[in-house]
Amino acid sequence: MEQILSEAAIAPGDLIKDSRTEDFVADVVEVSKETVVLVDFWAPWCEPCKQLTPTLEKVVTEAGGAIKLVKVNVDENQGLAEQLQVKSIPMVIAFKDGNPVDAFTGAIPESKIKTFIERFSGKLGPSPVKSALEAAIAATEAGDHEAAANIYAQIVQHEPENAAALGGLARAYIEVGELDRAEETLALVPPAHANHKYITAAQSALVLARQSGDAGDAAEFKAKVEANPDDHQARFDLGVALFAAGRSEDAIDAFLEIIRRNLAWNDEAARTQLLKIFEALGPTDERTLSGRRQLSSVLFS
Repeated sequence: MEQILSEAAIAPGDLIKDSRTEDFVADVVEVSKETVVLVDFWAPWCEPCKQLTPTLEKVVTEAGGAIKLVKVNVDENQGLAEQLQVKSIPMVIAFKDGNPVDAFTGAIPESKIKTFIERFSGKLGPSPVKSALEAAIAATEAGDHEAAANIYAQIVQHEPENAAALGGLARAYIEVGELDRAEETLALVPPAHANHKYITAAQSALVLARQSGDAGDAAEFKAKVEANPDDHQARFDLGVALFAAGRSEDAIDAFLEIIRRNLAWNDEAARTQLLKIFEALGPTDERTLSGRRQLSSVLFS
């Protein structure tokens, strides 16, 4: 498969760097003859700088090489700041073709930063990572989980903490039945991203997939439920078997029925199972939306 990402395209170290007076010509003036360079003048004590710099880094990274960012600490490079008439910070000066061409001061929003940049670089397109994620999602929707896994793996190779890619890779492994590899992938998730929606969705999908592997015969459980409608364990097992068979709507109905009859059964196991299903299906899936409406009706009627 053709590689969608190149290391140079998404490595932040190639796009963002710190500089000082003696390196300014090499880092900014010379580089700006090939690529527009933003110079961010900041200081550790400057609160607006702490707001602006992360936004600048985000925009530059997502531009995928169309522009570069150089950060200069004015406390350590006062002569350079005076030479470029930096009178207040944060101040950002754009360099192009070796010369300063425009500037702004203050912590402006992301949209205005993009407008400022596009005056010199042209329209900014999606970042390589964003494009790759979209390609992986498209492959998943087309049922090509192997291709999706390959794309997600490329992203993770370059951005090891990318939660969307880690979650997507785990889901791709789940879809092809490689549950152990999915679990190994989720083990790579840093603690800071443990509650990211893509990660929790993949974790729920993995739990459901392992349950599905142990699911019994739906017909057998259905017969038990018909013989005794209050056999909640049989109905729970029926729901698991139905979900394993791809009948998610019927599975949701089974768990909802347990909740209608006895919410507290087995420490609210049916409700917990439903939430895992909703998480695995995704918040915008019609089955999730319908199931949540029904759950709310049962709980609050």
